[in-house]
Amino acid sequence: MSEPVQTIPLANLAIAFVPVAATLIVLFRWSVEPRQALYSVLRMLLQLALIGYFLKAIFDADHSAIILVLLLMMVFFSSWIALGTVKNQRSKLFLQAFAAIALGGGITLALITQGVLQLSPWFEPEKMIPLAGMVFANAMNAVSLAAERMQTETGRGLDYHPARKQAMQAAMIPLVNSLFAVGLVSLPGMMTGQILSGVSPLIAARYQIMVMCMVFGASGISAACFLVWSRGIFSTHTPSNSQ
Repeated sequence: MSEPVQTIPLANLAIAFVPVAATLIVLFRWSVEPRQALYSVLRMLLQLALIGYFLKAIFDADHSAIILVLLLMMVFFSSWIALGTVKNQRSKLFLQAFAAIALGGGITLALITQGVLQLSPWFEPEKMIPLAGMVFANAMNAVSLAAERMQTETGRGLDYHPARKQAMQAAMIPLVNSLFAVGLVSLPGMMTGQILSGVSPLIAARYQIMVMCMVFGASGISAACFLVWSRGIFSTHTPSNSQ
């Protein structure tokens, strides 16, 4: 039987920052420029504190239109962030990235939430939003890696098809590695969280299988769509066509 999730007192939570402080001290002593790391920690604190209040308000509203707007915002920002690896072509590739993430992530999210979990109502915020975050974040990373490798390979004169192959392989490396490692090297976040909250490891494993399939499929479809739809843009930037 599941036990209630333990509430972490703020005083106890502060203990988690001991290794963070130790790392920052090492960075400072080794002159590795700790300011960016410190900024990232402070930004993490602010973002997570704000998102907690934001999500509570959304969960309380429980309205489908709000969820749809939020999903659209997720796709928009993930598409923009994904193209940070090819900033010189960001504006030209944005529509392709947006469409790829929306299609690959959207189809996968719909299959998981409506087919596997059968949410009722279909937009149940407590499940839809966290799953959408995982889907679009992984699709974003795959598109980002694919775009960077595609630009590199076409920039050095490689034809589209071999460049696309290299880009797709690069995009899938983190996902393939995570599939190999799960259960042997790591227990991913969802499974760990469920076990900590008292859920049976057998049930937690089913949810983690669902999540791994979800992020692998969404990432692969999004990267593939992006590479196909951006062919004309990357082809015009090869040395042979830039005269």
